[in-house]
Amino acid sequence: MSNQNGSIFVPDGKNAIHDGIEHSPDGGKALLDPTDTAFLFLDHQSGLFQNVKDISVAELRANTTALAKLATLCQIPVILTASVPEGPNGPLMPEIQEAAPHAVYVPRKGEVNAWDNALFVKTVRETGKKTLVMAGVWTSVCVMFPALDAKAAGFNVYAVMDASGDPSEFASRTTLARFAQAGVIPTSANAVICEVHRTWNRPDALQLAELYTMVSPNYRAVIESYQKAQSVARSNGDGATAAAQPEAAGTVASR
Repeated sequence: MSNQNGSIFVPDGKNAIHDGIEHSPDGGKALLDPTDTAFLFLDHQSGLFQNVKDISVAELRANTTALAKLATLCQIPVILTASVPEGPNGPLMPEIQEAAPHAVYVPRKGEVNAWDNALFVKTVRETGKKTLVMAGVWTSVCVMFPALDAKAAGFNVYAVMDASGDPSEFASRTTLARFAQAGVIPTSANAVICEVHRTWNRPDALQLAELYTMVSPNYRAVIESYQKAQSVARSNGDGATAAAQPEAAGTVASR
């Protein structure tokens, strides 16, 4: 895995862009610092998906997979866990480990709240990261419980609402209220990608653009229309050059 992240950001607490261009020294201070962030994927399990009603499961899975790919691209640690996967909750969606083969899986011993599991908390602390980006199913339980505990333990915590799901809109709204009260920051998959991205002036820009097409499929049309416009412009330019050459030749011959 190439060190794309390290070429743009350095772990100095300033979260400044390092791309050879002078940027404002105040930029990025309120945003996610990719060098101090870990992603936690909590209970994205097939059985639990069947109870998700506040977002389509297809969208939830696509957003989660995009975050996993982002973590791989930018060398962000990933920890995932499941709640009794051998039972009705079912197995984890395979896309996470396929997109983030560096992910560390932590088994639990029946705990509903992942933060009750000593190995899980130990694994999180061993990353050395102070900012935790969490997503999971259900939002009101599997995300909220460890998010509140991690916040109480001194971590900066983000909850990715559209990479998570709940049994009802009401459950999702009450969870948002509790997050706000506790200081957990609700966010979206698109926002997380943008905060880690920060600049198009980086060698992995094309790969990042592909991630936007996963969380916002219409962005694919934006890319396609741009590529077509560029192709037409190049073709017209070549045609104009070819047309100009005989004219120039004729002008020379007439002299």
